[in-house]
Amino acid sequence: MSVAAPRTPGLRFAYRAYLGLFFLYLAAPLVAASIFAFNDSLFPALPWKGFTLDWFFNDTEPKLGMFHDRRLLRGMGNSFMIGIAVTALSVFVGTCNAFLFERHDFPGKRFLYVLMVIPLVIPGVILGISILVFASMLANQAEAWLGLDLGFLRPGTFLVILGQFSFLTTITTLVISARLKKFDMALEEAALNLGASRLHVLRTVTLPFLRPALIGASLVGFLVSFENFNTTLMLVGSDAPLTITMYDRIAKVGSTPVLNAVSFFLIVGSGALALLSALAQRDKRTVAQEDMH
Repeated sequence: MSVAAPRTPGLRFAYRAYLGLFFLYLAAPLVAASIFAFNDSLFPALPWKGFTLDWFFNDTEPKLGMFHDRRLLRGMGNSFMIGIAVTALSVFVGTCNAFLFERHDFPGKRFLYVLMVIPLVIPGVILGISILVFASMLANQAEAWLGLDLGFLRPGTFLVILGQFSFLTTITTLVISARLKKFDMALEEAALNLGASRLHVLRTVTLPFLRPALIGASLVGFLVSFENFNTTLMLVGSDAPLTITMYDRIAKVGSTPVLNAVSFFLIVGSGALALLSALAQRDKRTVAQEDMH
């Protein structure tokens, strides 16, 4: 038995009960939201009035389904676009940061590393306000001094991408750095001694080794971007992503079952992405082990 595990039947029972209650606490809101997405009622509350798919596919009011709600679909499209852009930028820069911090020593390295981590501990609202104030100041000065209208520095999609990029890059850097630390430099040295160029070694040796981390960082970055609210709220313009659209809907008309349908769709989508990532990485490990044997 593990030293950290409870040693008596009573403690083991208490430990298991605690774990069960903890996971129940985490899952209960998700399960409730999912159930009410199928309730044939205009309100997401008991009593249960029957099973329905109207909140997904119905095309008429008052039960307009999520797949016919143009505002929700537009918000979902904006979230996908922002998520893909932020993920691509943050994974690319995070990979460069990982090589910089793991492969090189230079003056101020620790200071720069701390600066990189800071966005993770700053509240998202403060981060968003700071970026908004700084960008607006630049836009105002450019307009006053140079007569330039830098509209992309006003609240909108560009600032949302910039705001999410500021902290997602830290996450991707940490994920990829953790994988890069395990890399055996002898593999690169052997390839170089055999006449391969550094670019060829990077493409055929190092990046394939980092592929699981790159996939994981991409999925984490996309999901965090898709569900981000605090930072996005401070920077959003007319093209609002899904989280802001849902918040605005709740603020104006209150909670409705169609929002539960969106929540269920996102829960299933997030779970599917995580499952696909796990299966893909397991298949790669299986192939690698077979090649070794």
